[in-house]
Amino acid sequence: MNIGEIPFNKFIGIKSGGEEGSVLYLEFKANLQNHLGTFHAGAQFALAEACSGYCLQKNFPLLENSVIPVLRKADVKFKKVASSNIQAKAEIKAENKEKFERQFKKKGRASLSVTVDIMTQDGTVVMTGTYDWFIQTIEFAPVNEKQNRHN
Repeated sequence: MNIGEIPFNKFIGIKSGGEEGSVLYLEFKANLQNHLGTFHAGAQFALAEACSGYCLQKNFPLLENSVIPVLRKADVKFKKVASSNIQAKAEIKAENKEKFERQFKKKGRASLSVTVDIMTQDGTVVMTGTYDWFIQTIEFAPVNEKQNRHN
């Protein structure tokens, strides 16, 4: 699935950079500003969450269309204001990836943490976050999740 085609991501204008390394972009527009005229925290959070999902796709392409990933928890810290275009870059630590792969192979489900940085065009980090995902194969999903997935 193209991250930019998810309805909410499309609505706010999240775009893929097409680069390797899980990079997404968001233009600084009036509808994404807060009361101070800077990027709204919710817009930054949404970009980071989308980028963490994009990172999952890039790291595990063989799982696409065979799993249901669900965001379980997020821990973010806003460091500076942003008043220009921003980009998100995500990564999965090697030890987290290995642990996920072992557990997923064994049980068909596992948790995985993805770290994300939001930066301005000049490279200033304005937000950092850790997004924790629960991922399970479609065959182990409860009946109502399977039905929602196919409707």
